[in-house]
Amino acid sequence: MNKRMMKMAAASALMLLMAATSNAKTKAQKQAAVRQRADQTLARLYKARPSARASIKAAAGYAAFSNFGMKILIAGGGKGSGLAFDNATKKTTYMKMLEVQAGLGMGVKKFSTVFVFETKDAMTRFIDTGWEFGGQATAAAKTGDSGGAYQGAVSVMPGVWMYQLTEKGLALELTGKGTKYYKDDDLN
Repeated sequence: MNKRMMKMAAASALMLLMAATSNAKTKAQKQAAVRQRADQTLARLYKARPSARASIKAAAGYAAFSNFGMKILIAGGGKGSGLAFDNATKKTTYMKMLEVQAGLGMGVKKFSTVFVFETKDAMTRFIDTGWEFGGQATAAAKTGDSGGAYQGAVSVMPGVWMYQLTEKGLALELTGKGTKYYKDDDLN
């Protein structure tokens, strides 16, 4: 009986290993999924704010992230993935995002963020050193049809503009609460 149980355990372990291996995505598949989400985010932004297309094309580069967050009572957090794209070199850098929130609230939020880098230096800092968006940094997005090249975005630091999209379109309030953006070592 002991040999039979060992054979069954070994067979079960082998089946689990095979199932896990077949479900594991390759690096290329993971990269393709991130690129697809980034393309979807940009398409949603261009639909909500058509002028963003020309701004992003003229910029040094951009970063696009898909994020998921949850808040229950006094604590919350989120995570996401995305990429940064250098318009001059056409190089893609895969990145991750983590968020921590404190304060009273409850809910689940799915959102996308696009950063536009006016300068190569701003983009390089974002990619190479990561970036933390801390405290309760909140700013209202511009509304209406006037207001410059980055209409609908907020300046989050010199040379960096941010658009945030919710499921309903361009967010009227852009937030970053203890958010860290950094390179994804597994996908680069």
